[in-house]
Amino acid sequence: MTKTNTLVKICGLTSEQQALQIAELGAHAIGIISVEESPRYVSAEIKKKIFKTLESLYPEVQRVSVVQNCPIDLIIKNFLGSPSENIIQLHGDEDIDYCKKIREKIPNIGLWKAFRIKTKKDLDQIEPFEDFVDAILLDSWNKETYGGSGEKIKSIYLKKLKFKKPWWLAGGISIEWIDEILTEIKPDGIDISSSIEIAPGLKDIKKTEALINFIKKS
Repeated sequence: MTKTNTLVKICGLTSEQQALQIAELGAHAIGIISVEESPRYVSAEIKKKIFKTLESLYPEVQRVSVVQNCPIDLIIKNFLGSPSENIIQLHGDEDIDYCKKIREKIPNIGLWKAFRIKTKKDLDQIEPFEDFVDAILLDSWNKETYGGSGEKIKSIYLKKLKFKKPWWLAGGISIEWIDEILTEIKPDGIDISSSIEIAPGLKDIKKTEALINFIKKS
């Protein structure tokens, strides 16, 4: 297999200890969920503490704050100035105007937009967003939740995808699927959450290490 430079994001962290362990393992990005309905929700105070520690000890690791259908004025208020995160990931039904406004008001922070893919046609909605975001994240569609369901997007929808911006694959990422992802789908990054968990927000560090090492060596 040709060696890849695929990036790895571990999402849904809830503790400073695990964030540091996973940064040490070589993750390129760490995500914290700022959605109160999520079982992986972390308060703003704890999130800031985790991200400030990461910024100090592992400044090269991207610090991603995951939000969902948050009022735009609240987003702007919370992320102006010197936020502890350097990426906002929009994981809801945010439209292009929402993305444009964030880009205009908070130009110093990276902006990722997640899209839930149920059918191949869902991919057609993405192109207009590309001028206003820094990366695209494709997640599986689930009627119960916006993310972290552990369900996969059908592989047939993902092959030969091309975007103007880097794109990340999420949804049911497991060591059994990694080979196909790296050789046939070839995203720029892989976003992993529930498949390496003992319980929501609590990662199995050995599983996480095995998955990161497999991706790095592939």
